[in-house]
Parts: sequence; C-alpha cells; structure tokens
Amino acid sequence: MSKFRKKGGNELPPISTASLPDIVFMLLFFFMVATVLRKNDLKVENILPNADQTEKLDKTRTVFIYIGKPSAQYRNAGTESRIQIGDKFVDVKEVKGAVFEEINKLRDELRDYVTVALKVDADANTGIVNDVKKELREANLPKIIYITTQQEAVQ
Repeated sequence: MSKFRKKGGNELPPISTASLPDIVFMLLFFFMVATVLRKNDLKVENILPNADQTEKLDKTRTVFIYIGKPSAQYRNAGTESRIQIGDKFVDVKEVKGAVFEEINKLRDELRDYVTVALKVDADANTGIVNDVKKELREANLPKIIYITTQQEAVQ
C-alpha cells in the first residue's frame, strides 16, 4: 500500500475577499480627493477673446461674472447678451446684490481682498460690459479683471 494518496479532486481554493473592503475604501478616498467639483453651471456662451500677455489668477478670492448670449438650452431667456453671476441670470440693476451674495460665500479673511473677474464672450455687446463695470464702481469694487485665453504674440 502506498503512503501517498491523491486527493479526491483538483479544486482550486476559494478566493479570499478579506482585503476587498480596504481596496474599495482606498479607491473611494482617491476619487474623493482627486475630483474637482464644478461650482457654477454655465448658462451663457463663453468663447473668450485671445490675449498675448496673461497672468495666473488666484481663484480663492475671486467672484466671476459671465457675460454672453444664453446657450442653446437657455434660449428661452432671449438671444441678447445676458449676465450670469453664480447659477442665475441677473439684470444690470441686480449686479451689486448678486456680487455681494457671492462675496458673502467667501471666507471672512478674503472678503476685503475680492477681485471681480469678467468672463466676457468675444461677441458680447460692449454696452452691457460698461454697465456692469459702472455698477461695480458704484458698489466700491474697483478690482476688475478680464479673463482671456492665451495666444502667442503677433509679430
């Protein structure tokens, strides 16, 4: 009689799932940290003009104002250039109140150093831009910048 016997079947042992929750939580944590959440739903067309001299912007103390024609899904708002602050359309007379609402969402220590950034569509009406700038001056918000896209200098 032989001392060594063959096992009954050649079955594979079951896969251990003990480390599976660790892997799932690691992936969940990675995607939570790496994902950037969009703050505003852009309701206007925003094809920015080109500029050859640009700088990076500190976005932590910036309030964005978008000016342009309503995008295709918001055509019920008209076809003329509109102003968007946050997630809503505003009229020129409502700009001050809407900007101060956005400023109040910032941290307390940044509120005194707010910069208003205008993201104006290349085809937008300049009259509405001048009206917005006038409202911002009346609200004592003199730091206004224009957001553009980078382009090489033309010789």
